[in-house]
Amino acid sequence: MTETPTTENPVVEIVIPVYNEEADLEASVRRLRTYLDGSFPFSALVTIADNASTDRTFEIASDLARTVPGVGAIHLDQKGRGRALRTAWLASGADVVAYMDVDLSTDLDALLPLVAPLLSGHSHLAIGSRLAPGASVVRSPKREVISRTYNLILRTVLGNRFSDAQCGFKAIRRDTAGLLLPFVDDQEWFFDTELLIQAERRGLRIHEVPVDWVDDPDSRVHIARTARDDLLGVWRMVHRPARPNDGGKPGPTGRPAPAVHAGELSRYAGVGIASTALYLVLYLLLRHPVGTYGANALALALCTVGNTVAHARYTFGPRSPGMRHAIAVGVGGFAVGVGWTSLALGLAQGLGERSATAEVVAIISGTAVAALARFVLLQAWAFRSYTRAAAQADLAEEAVAAVVTAHPAGGQGLVPGVGRAAIQDG
Repeated sequence: MTETPTTENPVVEIVIPVYNEEADLEASVRRLRTYLDGSFPFSALVTIADNASTDRTFEIASDLARTVPGVGAIHLDQKGRGRALRTAWLASGADVVAYMDVDLSTDLDALLPLVAPLLSGHSHLAIGSRLAPGASVVRSPKREVISRTYNLILRTVLGNRFSDAQCGFKAIRRDTAGLLLPFVDDQEWFFDTELLIQAERRGLRIHEVPVDWVDDPDSRVHIARTARDDLLGVWRMVHRPARPNDGGKPGPTGRPAPAVHAGELSRYAGVGIASTALYLVLYLLLRHPVGTYGANALALALCTVGNTVAHARYTFGPRSPGMRHAIAVGVGGFAVGVGWTSLALGLAQGLGERSATAEVVAIISGTAVAALARFVLLQAWAFRSYTRAAAQADLAEEAVAAVVTAHPAGGQGLVPGVGRAAIQDG
């Protein structure tokens, strides 16, 4: 990493991560610096974090750092917005570290409302939101749909409470960043989402600021690739083992599954009843247009998707790590369900019963067998719980891993004489 040093000792440090932004960098930094000097009540440093640009970006950043007071610059040899933010934030001496996109799409008047709750101690993180009530957003319908769809996926699959994961306008207390960043794996665009998810799992308070935001038509974000990477990140967070300090149900350990809990059984039954009712309605609506067996398969396929998501979110916990296995169970359950219900329909018709009532009775009897098998697999395999000892062991393992990550030089920074076994025993 190359760094242009600065003697500034700010209250707030604003990082601008950049990659090949030679055309817009100087104008944006000068505009931001002018705003901070004239309208922002706290001392602030602007740090340009260049992540492996191949044009004149870092040359321009270095010139700005030398000639404009309150501007610094660092250069990383590897790409990645998350990598650039992690490096700059961990090296900062400010009370609050923030970042904004180089295009300054967010109105700068939102900066003080963003950092004030952190400086007062009210919150740990603060985010600008284009989806919160009071926000004013100008962007294309395509980007609007993509943003809302992505945040809907997050809320549905991960159960988060923040409204806008990817707005390029965020701040965090520096002490909170030091504790939280070791648990954030992504180095690129999913960094924002993972940071917020990990914060919520640890019970940290996230403050949202509705922003005025104007889309940059010359954005360098590759939408398709970013969407793919974000969805892969969501998938990783779903099945990543959630330890007790994640705020969610601990993940699988290979230990024997506990007995069935009454609460899980009652929630499973509630979801199952609702799913079966919807399934029957769809079946009766489709049986004439597509035939008995086609209606059975289509209705069951649609309900299996909703059934799997509902069990992951409500029956066994929204942050359970078993979503990957639950999907496998859902696919298997669909195959078993189609087989059993088709067999039951065939038997009913073989006995000369072709009325809707006979078909419904046959379907319910067939789905009952599949539902029982699916519950056993979901509870015992996909969403099984830790024993207390297993949870403590994994918590200790994560704590050691976090310290080693924060002190990679041979594990320096560990308390002398305190190894993995000692922490586990404690």
